[in-house]
Amino acid sequence: MGFLVMTATAVVSIVAAAVIVLVRRDRRRMVASPEAQRIEAAATRGLHDARRQAHAYHHFNDASGISALRDRDARS
Repeated sequence: MGFLVMTATAVVSIVAAAVIVLVRRDRRRMVASPEAQRIEAAATRGLHDARRQAHAYHHFNDASGISALRDRDARS
């Protein structure tokens, strides 16, 4: 029982420390200039396009093509 309590305490402590670090980092982040916001938006768009293209290559370049058809039909 003691081992379980110690493990749970350790996990909660690690998660809490990570949340605190992320919250502090977000609060310190300065408001970006319009140019920086435009660059960040373009980079995000590029990342989404690359991810979508990689996903398409993964499904349509397999030998049988069955997974691509299954995924296409499942979303409709």
